[in-house]
Amino acid sequence: MDVQKYLARIGCSGPCPPTLETLRYVHLNHLMTVPFENLTIHIGERVRLELPLLYEKIVVLRRGGFCFENNGLFSWLLSQMGFDVTILSAQVRNRFTGAYGPPFDHFIMMVKLDGHRWLCDVGFGSGFQLPLSLETDSPHVQSHGAYRLRSQGNFIFMEVKSETEVSGVGEECWTEQYKFTLEPRDRDEFRAMCDYHQSSASSIFFCTSLCSLLLPTGRITIMGCRLIITSLSSVDGQQATKTTRDLSDEEITELLREKFGIVLHFPLTPKDVEIVPPPVTY
Repeated sequence: MDVQKYLARIGCSGPCPPTLETLRYVHLNHLMTVPFENLTIHIGERVRLELPLLYEKIVVLRRGGFCFENNGLFSWLLSQMGFDVTILSAQVRNRFTGAYGPPFDHFIMMVKLDGHRWLCDVGFGSGFQLPLSLETDSPHVQSHGAYRLRSQGNFIFMEVKSETEVSGVGEECWTEQYKFTLEPRDRDEFRAMCDYHQSSASSIFFCTSLCSLLLPTGRITIMGCRLIITSLSSVDGQQATKTTRDLSDEEITELLREKFGIVLHFPLTPKDVEIVPPPVTY
């Protein structure tokens, strides 16, 4: 890996010693420069997890990827920069059934720094922007929302804050996004779930083509043939407005190039079909 070329890819310059300041810097920059996308699946190719291939795709070809790719490569970058990185397995909460996926459903990582543990994740789409401390269950208020890590039994739950209306009064609500343990994992253990998400009618990645990028004031997403712009309207990201419009194939190609820096070498087949609810597992 050419670390400096990778850092340039995500817009990081200057000395980058393995400090908390650097960790926060590269984490946020990665989210704002490397799209969360699964377009490889929808141009008739397969996602491969060998690190040199991920480096070629994300750094050299300036593409993005989903969790196994973005977090897989980012964990390698952090290790090369001198950080103490542990790969972890997470199980994502299904938004239809409320149940959790199997182990290795989501690739995340823990960084140990000066006796403190931090959760890093640059591959969850609309997740947190800065590393979350694993030493506290207090909320982390960030630019695009509030997040917390809640321990229960053997699991740690990553949750996001939302507001719900009850009898006309706004009440605080925490929604579980995924759960995980601190058991160290090997990157090869994620291959089966990576294959599953490329071929299962129960996976959003197989059923929907998507490309999304964090913006300073929200998020831009192409989902199927729709453009979705999310704009924040409060300091803590709790209130947001969404605008949606349909796109032609030509507009998708143009937006991928102009807004995401992506030029595909094979035709994209936009897709957004109903997901088959998976079997309930816990």
